Amino acid sequence: MPKFLIQATYTTEGTRGLLEEGASGRRAAVDQVVTGLGGTVEAMYFAFGEDDIVLILDFPDPVSMAAVSLTVKASGALRTRATPLLTVNEIDEAARRQVDFRAPGA
Repeated sequence: MPKFLIQATYTTEGTRGLLEEGASGRRAAVDQVVTGLGGTVEAMYFAFGEDDIVLILDFPDPVSMAAVSLTVKASGALRTRATPLLTVNEIDEAARRQVDFRAPGA
């Protein structure tokens, strides 16, 4: 199952919502969204600094992750970044594949 690193920052409106319902309320909301699309939440941490929340999610396919990303961003409550995560074996497989590429100017 594809795995994704999510880094998000709450907007002012999103922070107000977090203060009203608490971290456990947000965790329940995340679980509902992710499991509703056949995924799982591997980890969810709140942070401070550049990011307010960091998650590792598994989804059955990248389209499911894109659907969640679009819906969350459209809410205006968070600014998010989703990074696909690859295993060591997946990178080994990628390194073995032949790619016909010519660098610019070569």
